[in-house]
Amino acid sequence: MMMSTGAAGEMNNIHRIPSEQKNAFYSFLQSLATFTGDISALTCPTFLLAPKSITEYSDYWAAQPELFAAIPQSDNEVKRLLAFIKWFISYLNAAYIRRVPKGQWEKKPLNPALGEQWFMTWCDVDNCGETEVLCEQVSHHPPVTGFYIKNQKAGVVLNGYSGQSTRISNATLVCDQTGHEVVTLKSRNDETYLFTSPSLTVRGIWYAAPYVELIGTTCIQASTGYYAFIEYSSRGWISGEKNHFRCVIRKNDGDPKEILYRIEGQWSGKSTITDYTTKLTEPFLDVNMLEPAKAKVKPLQDMGEMETRRIWQKVSEAIRNNDMVLAGTEKSVIENQKRAEQKEREDKGLKWEPQYFKWVDNEPQVDKLRKMLSQVVKYKDDATNRNGNWVFKGEL
Repeated sequence: MMMSTGAAGEMNNIHRIPSEQKNAFYSFLQSLATFTGDISALTCPTFLLAPKSITEYSDYWAAQPELFAAIPQSDNEVKRLLAFIKWFISYLNAAYIRRVPKGQWEKKPLNPALGEQWFMTWCDVDNCGETEVLCEQVSHHPPVTGFYIKNQKAGVVLNGYSGQSTRISNATLVCDQTGHEVVTLKSRNDETYLFTSPSLTVRGIWYAAPYVELIGTTCIQASTGYYAFIEYSSRGWISGEKNHFRCVIRKNDGDPKEILYRIEGQWSGKSTITDYTTKLTEPFLDVNMLEPAKAKVKPLQDMGEMETRRIWQKVSEAIRNNDMVLAGTEKSVIENQKRAEQKEREDKGLKWEPQYFKWVDNEPQVDKLRKMLSQVVKYKDDATNRNGNWVFKGEL
């Protein structure tokens, strides 16, 4: 089948837009071209929507549970940080490349409702044990998802939150991911790792063929006194490797110019690691060799009213059936219902509280690790919530 292309060789799907959606698409493009500020409030054409909420996307953190569970295995502190980075790179591939079906394009996930929940389990891989996932939408404006992911057998826990602030820059949609995450190794005397997520660009919107590229940086600080800095670069028009990253590992109390290891390559493909002591370079990770884990999800009829697939069931079914009119109608029903619920709470003077998470202003681990990191690197993050975290209330 012949595919048309737009500028710079980008795929062009304009001809695939349903006729009843074309006016909405061109109106959307006009809004993008003139809008300033956070564009998350803009209504996206239904045919560009994914059939699931962004709440589900947090499960990709452990889409390679064997690498998540492998972080604490080594008795060497630096080797544990390297295992952490290997897991993190596998997450990037699962979250931004592998989840998009082959031959399709990036689609915008549904905006979660306040209090929306997602529960699932990644099945055992290579005898690593099951990995449980719990997510909750803890804020609607701005959108923030809290998540708690745990592998009991390996003694590894991930607790954090993520939000998005979206803007247009040079005709490209840029999504700055706010928040931060903390991994705790229970089996290593509660050794912790604080890290941030990269920003991303969404290109190809003008041709109805969106795709994601990562930009910016990820900072990783370990309580053991080692840190890593990952830089991402998007594909250039003339040269440059797609999905490229470069990571350097240093010691907090060492020479700031001294590099222990450098990892470089594609987060969607192969990467290598160089030991600066031995000058030896060897393969680090090939994400294409990783097998996706199997997901365990309870039947729809057993889900509670606030679980994401229960909330968006009719919308998701309509999108999968390419009935965009019905999808838009059902989406409006849910959004209007949630707005009415919010107004009722406001009229009664009631404050909504998450069921599974609580906000902690100066969470001890975040505060400690941020102070360690701030002594060696400068980085841009969510300045309003620097030392806080959405902490899981209980135990899975």
